[in-house]
Amino acid sequence: MAIATINISIPDTMKTAVEEVMAAEGYGNTSEFFRDLVRNYLKQRQEQKLEALLLESVEADDFSPLTKADFEKIKRRGLQRLKNRVKKS
Repeated sequence: MAIATINISIPDTMKTAVEEVMAAEGYGNTSEFFRDLVRNYLKQRQEQKLEALLLESVEADDFSPLTKADFEKIKRRGLQRLKNRVKKS
């Protein structure tokens, strides 16, 4: 996995608060802390998009019950994603 560098500027008070959280929660360095923040943000954003799509379908009454084949397809996609993550590690 390629690594990129991003420089940010934050107020001193925020830096102090970040350092306190890092110490309390066991982050080894600032990069670990911010990577964790970004991962959590991106995950939350994905979940919000999914929720919006689901609500849109429900409100449009545009859905059908899942079948056994649907579950199998979802399972295969999930397993493939896990395999891809393992390959990247």
